Amino acid sequence: MNDQANGWRWLPLTLGVILLDQASKAWMVQHFRLYESVHVLPVLDITLMFNTGAAFSFLSDASGWQKWLFVGLALIVGVAILGWLRRLRARSQALLCCSLTLILGGALGNVIDRLRIGHVVDFVSAHWGRTYYFPAFNVADSAITIGAILLLLDAWRESRNAKKVGV
Repeated sequence: MNDQANGWRWLPLTLGVILLDQASKAWMVQHFRLYESVHVLPVLDITLMFNTGAAFSFLSDASGWQKWLFVGLALIVGVAILGWLRRLRARSQALLCCSLTLILGGALGNVIDRLRIGHVVDFVSAHWGRTYYFPAFNVADSAITIGAILLLLDAWRESRNAKKVGV
């Protein structure tokens, strides 16, 4: 692998996230009815749900304009991430590249849903008892979350390295 390769070398991870996300959503839609649920663990169910809003169903009750807002935001962020990746070194900035490609894959996975069917397919439902439910999510949401955590970890590592060097 060329040490000078840019962060685009990590784009197959983005494609993998999109494919896994879309395949899992297609399987759920084919095998579950809306709100049908299978109990997996005391704190976890698989339940087919549709989300027209953003994270935590934010703006899901809006009249439909939110679809284009979320698509537009995701595409703008996606273009920014592609530009950022192009300036990174694939090997020496691997954690940052990995985090950005996970976020990009998750964002594009949900954009595909919004454009293709008008809402995002969610199916992982975590809860505590019958009272406390975390909003349902999917593979794309998981990739975005893991990517954001890795992005924070990379920033923390960079700040620690800067302090060691005295910058």
